[in-house]
Amino acid sequence: MGAGGRMSAPPTRKNPETDNLKRVPYSKPPFTVGQIKKAIPPHCFQRSVIHSFSYVFYDLTIAFLLYYIASNYIQPLSQPFSFLAWPVYGFVQGCVLTGVWVIAHECGHHAFSDYQWLDDTVGLILHSALLVPYFSWKYSHRRHHSNTGSIERDEVFVPKQKSAIGWYSKYLNNPPGRFLTLTIQLTLGWPLYLAFNVSGRHYEGFACHYHPYGPIFSDRERLQIFLSDAGVLAVVYGLYRLAVAKGLAWVVCYYGGPLMVVNGFLVLITYLQHTHPSLPHYDSSEWDWLRGALATVDRDYGILNKVFHNITDTHVAHHLFSTMPHYHAMEATKAIKPILGDYYQIDRTPVFKAMFREAKECIYIERDEGDKKGVFWYNNKL
Repeated sequence: MGAGGRMSAPPTRKNPETDNLKRVPYSKPPFTVGQIKKAIPPHCFQRSVIHSFSYVFYDLTIAFLLYYIASNYIQPLSQPFSFLAWPVYGFVQGCVLTGVWVIAHECGHHAFSDYQWLDDTVGLILHSALLVPYFSWKYSHRRHHSNTGSIERDEVFVPKQKSAIGWYSKYLNNPPGRFLTLTIQLTLGWPLYLAFNVSGRHYEGFACHYHPYGPIFSDRERLQIFLSDAGVLAVVYGLYRLAVAKGLAWVVCYYGGPLMVVNGFLVLITYLQHTHPSLPHYDSSEWDWLRGALATVDRDYGILNKVFHNITDTHVAHHLFSTMPHYHAMEATKAIKPILGDYYQIDRTPVFKAMFREAKECIYIERDEGDKKGVFWYNNKL
């Protein structure tokens, strides 16, 4: 009871689910990239060789310790305990190696050090060890950052308009169908993208990350594509020799299982960063780089945020300033939030719940009814 006998109105409760799905603004922002950059402390843009290598050594040390534990404590286990222990090892080791993949990703953005040759050397070694063609990925990923949110030129998880979705989509638009789709996506999505550019931008001709003369790459990039292929082939040959010496089961348990976890997380992380009911996509009449860079969302993976070096919950800042080292991205994200306002989107929905929600809600993109602007939103009405 307040002054004059009036009762104060109860505070309005916010619904996190509704807030998460609220569309972000799509008009030209009232700020510039320069203004965003000024809000970030200058030291956040400084790259340190020692600091960056400390994460390489940290991740590889943990990976070696997990290998040691598996060799000495899991391999001697009898059945059925070994059947339970190997999947646990594969998941944990896969999470750690996803962090290694992220460091190589830093190298591809020239965010590891001030020396391009060092970044490319470290990136080539680490990515090749995970069967990723480093330079091939680097060049297509760079074009993704240059064209994020463009329905014509973006490189990965490019959404389709309703007229372009397959006839089978309506038969998969149910819980079992979505489970099947996500299972295939998380297990085969990454190798299919590298080999056949599945879910990527349309190219004339055979688009393949292993094909030096394919349409993805320019003439000046082709020599390095051969180098990427050589790195992957060297690791494949090493795995073959290990299989001959120790058996195929050994390679599958120690390497194959963790690699599948890495590949699954790469697809899941990228999918959830760029697929969300609140995010717009643009055709050439509306797209510009800043609005495209803002058409992404930060996600919360809990403790895995740290394991993945915060590539998950600082993705908006990463798209704005991709040469910034990951170890400054949290500070930078905090600094830019007041500038971005409603243009900044973070969704803390549990990851696996969000995965199934996005698979249900984000089937194709279309303009709002009666809207002739080149702004497209996700829809699911088949």
